[in-house]
Amino acid sequence: MQPVSLALFWHQHQPYYPDDVSDETLMPWVRLHGTKDYIGMALHIKEVPEFHCTINLVPSLLVQIQRYVDGHTDKHLDISTLNADALTEADSIYLLDHFFMANENSMIRPFARYHELHQRRSAGRDTAVKVLPGFNTQDLRDLQVCNNLTWFHGLLFENDSELRKFRDKGKDWTESEKLWLLSKQREVMGNIIPLHRELMEGGQVELTTTPFYHPILPLLWDKKSAREAMPGTPMPKYVESYKEDAMRHLKLAVKYHTELFGVPPRGLWPSEGSVSQDIIGAIVDCGIEWIATDEEILTHSTDGFVHRDGNGLVNRPEMLYRPWRLDHQDKSLQIIFRDHGLSDLIGFHYQRNDPRWAADDLLRTVKEIGRAVASQAPDKPALVPIVLDGENCWEYFADGGVGFLRNLYRQAAADPMVAPVRVSEHLAKNPAVHKINRLFAGSWINHDFYIWIGHQEDRDAWDLVHTTRDFLKRAEKTKTLSEATFKQAWDELFIAQGSDWYWWYGDDHNSEQDDLFDELFRRHLRNVYTLLGEAPPSILYKSVTSTERRQLHTQPRSFINIKVDGRASYFEWLHAGHYQVGSERGTMTMVSDSIVTNLYFGFNIDQFVLRLDTLKRAQDDLKQFDAVHLRFVEPFGTEVRIDCKHAQQSPTIVVDGKESPCLIGKVAIGKILELSIPWEELKLQSGQRISFAIELMKTQVSLDRTPTEGTIDLAVPTPDFELQNWQA
Repeated sequence: MQPVSLALFWHQHQPYYPDDVSDETLMPWVRLHGTKDYIGMALHIKEVPEFHCTINLVPSLLVQIQRYVDGHTDKHLDISTLNADALTEADSIYLLDHFFMANENSMIRPFARYHELHQRRSAGRDTAVKVLPGFNTQDLRDLQVCNNLTWFHGLLFENDSELRKFRDKGKDWTESEKLWLLSKQREVMGNIIPLHRELMEGGQVELTTTPFYHPILPLLWDKKSAREAMPGTPMPKYVESYKEDAMRHLKLAVKYHTELFGVPPRGLWPSEGSVSQDIIGAIVDCGIEWIATDEEILTHSTDGFVHRDGNGLVNRPEMLYRPWRLDHQDKSLQIIFRDHGLSDLIGFHYQRNDPRWAADDLLRTVKEIGRAVASQAPDKPALVPIVLDGENCWEYFADGGVGFLRNLYRQAAADPMVAPVRVSEHLAKNPAVHKINRLFAGSWINHDFYIWIGHQEDRDAWDLVHTTRDFLKRAEKTKTLSEATFKQAWDELFIAQGSDWYWWYGDDHNSEQDDLFDELFRRHLRNVYTLLGEAPPSILYKSVTSTERRQLHTQPRSFINIKVDGRASYFEWLHAGHYQVGSERGTMTMVSDSIVTNLYFGFNIDQFVLRLDTLKRAQDDLKQFDAVHLRFVEPFGTEVRIDCKHAQQSPTIVVDGKESPCLIGKVAIGKILELSIPWEELKLQSGQRISFAIELMKTQVSLDRTPTEGTIDLAVPTPDFELQNWQA
């Protein structure tokens, strides 16, 4: 068996946050991910010179990184820089509302001072105005520091003794010390692009690109391409093609990438893995040699010839784990397909496991794929592409992913049966032989474009883009303005074509900044009119968002009493809180399915109750696991453990690592899993806030989590809970 070509492919991307007309940036995420993930991912690779991989850098992200290097700022940074002695009430409220935006377990709790301030903030319970009197000047200065400090990557502390000393001080930083940290931020941001170029020139990393402002290219080319995966789906009012815009995004991307890195990109990650047969010619015309997308596109492009069975096994692994060729008229390029199961393991599951075990598990699976391919096609090494975001998942790892990536890179480089490769490196030795006659139109999420055109809000946004574009086209014919002005107006329109705005429209993704995303989208369109000396139409001042945002879960509506028997009774759980798997909010979407389908939870004055529904029958579905863990994030360190091998049993309670049997609590596993456990045994008091998640364990390893992101949050009821709910 030849060594397996492991093609790790990290996609680095953020929406385009700056308003270039007003020269203000309202969100800090490029800067914060810059000092944490963009620099950290590159440093990890540099640590292991034998390790090769591919990194995709979206041009609009690179522009924003360079803006910080050139001295631009953002609102978060402006508030960070202000002297804590001179903060206005509005500044202080902004701090309390925005400077706790970080993962509590991995980014707040490890810093004792930050955790203390977070506890005092009482987020979700009290307003910033109410709690502000409890924060003095030093508290606010330390908050300015803590929020910026936690977004520094772990390897930076290892490599910089001054930064490590600053962190270890822990609290009571001075104004000059705070400004030193912010200057260190600028320094790190200035190293990101040069370090990536160094890794590329040293042969470790292949750098690829994406259409400039991250648009869904097939929808620019032909919105009706959405109907290939979604027949009959409604269309926006205007369906004209913007082919020239699509080509412009591509050409600008290649040009800018070449300017920064000295050589043009060979590969391209189409935004959100979105592809169609129609766009192939334009991509080849830009000099691109290969692209990547999700495995489900291959399944549908081959009419199911290559697919996964009901157990998740690939029927023809030798056909999935290899490159394919695409032809368009007389043009050709190669395409690879990501293994979305392996990609989801990194993005959603390994965060809860021992990092060494996780690295071992991934490489073990990769080698199993290699053996499966070799049994069918021994003459060619398997190519296993793992493609995912390079920034968003690491904040869910306890150590920011340092342990996992270190172990993975070192073990992969040392394993004689694994060859970590740049994608072009593999394609040069093993070019595509098999041809796809027609590429299915879809994305890496559910092989369709639903997220970006499937909601009425999406379609309304597309129509706003069209009317603004139509205005711009007409203005070019009638207005006498400089070429630079028209270029800037087109840039604003191109920004509004980016996929990110449509990601947050509709009810499938939410964030705490939905309204701000909506405002930024419309602001870019208003800027087109402003630049050309016209008043924007009033509709661009009206929110596109009309959908009531779906919450991660509902809350219990009244006390409930259940018989713990593992039978599904609709009326017993009618007034329970409910979480449906797949309703996560946020920047990431998991493609592979969870075995859990629904989670119900509730209480009465004496006990907490929980119900778990699985794909078929819980008693059968859960046999593959050793235990179900009800893990509390708040109060931290408390767990309830359920043995999956026994249908009727008592659970075990674990507090700070100490196990004790639950004397009164009950568990039944039948059609569903049901649990009841007294508040007293959990040592929880009326009114106390609790946050929890469910994990499915095997050999002490977490293989599934519900919810995959975030927690179920509620409060232990007070005796008058039902009265208060009735009055509300």
